[in-house]
Order: sequence, then structure tokens, then C-alpha cells
Amino acid sequence: MRPVNLIPQDQRRRVRTEGGGNGAYVALAVLGILLALVVSYVLTSNQVTERKNETAAAQAEADRLEAEAASRAAYSDFAQIAQTRLQSVAAVASTRFDWERVMREVALIMPAGSWLQSADASVAGTAGGGVAPATTTTSSVAPVSPTANFVGCTPDQEDAARIMVRMRQMHRVQDVKLNGSTQAESGSPATVESCGDLYTFDVTVTFSPVEPVSERPRGATRVPASLGGGS
Repeated sequence: MRPVNLIPQDQRRRVRTEGGGNGAYVALAVLGILLALVVSYVLTSNQVTERKNETAAAQAEADRLEAEAASRAAYSDFAQIAQTRLQSVAAVASTRFDWERVMREVALIMPAGSWLQSADASVAGTAGGGVAPATTTTSSVAPVSPTANFVGCTPDQEDAARIMVRMRQMHRVQDVKLNGSTQAESGSPATVESCGDLYTFDVTVTFSPVEPVSERPRGATRVPASLGGGS
């Protein structure tokens, strides 16, 4: 006959079954591990997304800067062209010479009965007499002196000398050289093309390579005394 326990259920002595409490701890441990893995995955995913966003933003900024640089390249080329043209204009301006003023002064200093047959001028210093540019002892080249060569007719030798004296007083004149003053033996009359029996003078004038500090006053209608006026 099977024994019957007459002790009430709530007063009975509880006996711990084997392995009855370990399952809960294992389940909690597994849940903790899963939670840690989920948190790690979320953090890693967020970091990857953030890095992708930063890379996309950097690429967009690089594209913007590249487009801006390309748009400004045209302005850079234009500035370089403008600088080159400015240098060219400055180089041309540095070789300018007031030949119109020279001819006006020559017209004032010519004695009565004298005239020019030809006039040749050059800012390179090669007019008429073929004056070569002067060089310094160093490798640099000194500024070139403009020259002008005048050939004309005059009644006598004194007029040729008078022309040379007056030319020395002209604006920027540095030197006056007489290449020749001859008289033809034939008794043919003087014309515009030929001096006839008058004297033919050939003069080369060398000008200063730079403008003088001061200039003579302009506006005089008569030949000034410094140019031999009065004859």
C-alpha cells in the first residue's frame, strides 16, 4: 500500500530539484549577450552611416571647389592677358618720340633761303649716319638715343654752321654732327629736288634717350634767341 503524506502542502519541506534554478541565470546571460550585440551593432551602424555622410559632404565640397576654380580660371587667363598687353603698351610707350615737335623746331630755325630736301629719323639710333646703340661695360644695354638725319639746301656755308648751332639748342638734342656741306660746280638753278649751285648740307642730330627734367616754354611764334633768332 502506497504511503500518504498527511502534512499540509504549505507546511511541507521543499526539496531543491537538480538544476531547477540554473536555467533562469542562463537565460538572463543569453539575453544580456544578445542585448550587448544589438547595442554594438546599432552603434557600429550609426558610425558607418555618419562616416558615409561625412564622405558625401566632403565629396560635395570638393566638387563645389573644383567647379569654382574652373569658373575662375577664365578670369585668371584674362588677368594674364591684360598684364601682357599692359607690358606691351608700356614697351611701345617707352620708345615714343615727339617727332612732330622736332619738325616744328626745325621749321623755326631754318635760315632764310634754306630748305630741307629729306628727313630721316629713328628711335633705334640708326637714322642717316647709322649710329649704333651704346652699351655699358656690363651685360646690360644702355637706353638708345634717337637720331634724325636732315639733308637740305642753303645759300652759303655760314648758313650751314648757323643751322648746326641752332639745332644744338633744340629740345632733347645731345649732339649735332655735320656729315657734309658741298656745293655743286654746275650752274643749274636750285629746285625743290636739287640744290643747284647752292650748298647741300647733311646733318645728323642725336637726341637724349630720356626726357629732360625741364622744358623750354612753348607758344612763341618767332624764332627764340636761344635758337639764333633774328636772322
